Amino acid sequence: MDSATLLQVFGMATFLAMKVVAPMLLSAVVIGLMVSLFQALTQINEATLAFIPKVIVMVTVLWLLLPWMVRELVTFTTQAFAMASGAAQ
Repeated sequence: MDSATLLQVFGMATFLAMKVVAPMLLSAVVIGLMVSLFQALTQINEATLAFIPKVIVMVTVLWLLLPWMVRELVTFTTQAFAMASGAAQ
């Protein structure tokens, strides 16, 4: 595998990592902002109030998007192996 192919695979892997993780991170940020706003408005300062909703939402998003995430990872792995075997010939 030459360096250009290797750089292309690393670029694809970086983009895939961002694409797969983005829904969970965005949902955690949105829930975190909503809980922080709720805590600021009600002056309730409880640590578990910020943690539990994030965990519930992130597990739900993971459960809903896991088939898509696995498909994307399998597609990338297949492409990476095809590029590696094609470059070796």
